[in-house]
Amino acid sequence: MQPAAMLFIRAIVATLLALVMASGLAGAANAQGRGGPPQVFVQTATNSTFVDRIEAIGTLRANETVEITATVTDTVTGVYFDDGARMAEGDTLLTMADGEERALLEEENAAAEEARRQLNRAQSLVGQGTISRSVLDERRRSYETAVARRRALQSRLSDRVITAPFDGVVGLRRISVGALVTPGDVITRIHDDSVMKLDFSVPSAFLASLEPGIAIRAKARALNNRVFDGEISSLDNEIDPVTRSIIIRALLPNPDKVLRPGLLMSVELLRNPREAVTIPEDALVPIAREVYAFVAIEQDGATIAERRRITIGARRPGEVEVVSGLAAGETVVTHGALRLQPGQEIIIRATSIQGESLQQMLGPDAATNTPAGG
Repeated sequence: MQPAAMLFIRAIVATLLALVMASGLAGAANAQGRGGPPQVFVQTATNSTFVDRIEAIGTLRANETVEITATVTDTVTGVYFDDGARMAEGDTLLTMADGEERALLEEENAAAEEARRQLNRAQSLVGQGTISRSVLDERRRSYETAVARRRALQSRLSDRVITAPFDGVVGLRRISVGALVTPGDVITRIHDDSVMKLDFSVPSAFLASLEPGIAIRAKARALNNRVFDGEISSLDNEIDPVTRSIIIRALLPNPDKVLRPGLLMSVELLRNPREAVTIPEDALVPIAREVYAFVAIEQDGATIAERRRITIGARRPGEVEVVSGLAAGETVVTHGALRLQPGQEIIIRATSIQGESLQQMLGPDAATNTPAGG
């Protein structure tokens, strides 16, 4: 059920309950012959932070993800990781047969060393005028060629040692010692899960108020609805022409490594944070299409209920934002307002400090001392 529908049902139930209590208790008060101003419960309007919430569904991705594959065809000689192990950047994951390449590298090392000696000898002989400059250039080319062939063999050797490209957790091992691997064969997959990327879509109607840095809250049923806080990092560069929505990417820190790629999460996008006057939902008095609240004011030594038209904004469980018509610090009637008349004198029975319920404020005498009115 949507939060707005739940809040609407909550308000209806509270109103009906108040009407039932009011009618019964008012009759009891009249039967006992008690007169005088009605008793009410009040609460002070306060300033608090409100945000606009957009709900969405998103999918987690790792900060970085790589499928580890071979680039050459050869036989596996060693596997140095377990399923689900955490690896540091540069750790060896797998080695392949490299006997032929090592032998060729030794040969090239010897050839490069000999070419270096010949180059040094030619340099000294040119200074003595024994050989020509062209011979020296030929010896230099021979040495540089030998060095290049040695670097090529060193590169071929490094292709036979596969290492972790970054810190992360590896997945299931898909290869064994002795297997013949070819380019493109997936050995495993590694994820950098220090920070997770959460991709979700929101209607393009909210585009003007979306930007990097806006806070989000996400939770997953698979993790017992634990809440994770993050923020928007980037927006896609286009809007889907079919759904008219845009993909948003948020970053979620993952210090304890419980978030995993592919996890489905529900997202609350918290935009437009602001300070607003806040009152309890119980203080609202809807009349036709307008919304009012009764404000307790002091007048000629008595407490008077002034009916004030207000404009409300966002809602959250038990509270509502007042856009206009009421200031922080004013006292509004939360219980007993439904039977009040504008300008009627009232008696304040109790003041709610931390949003206590009616039963909590009444205490053990709730059955006999509830004020008349809902």
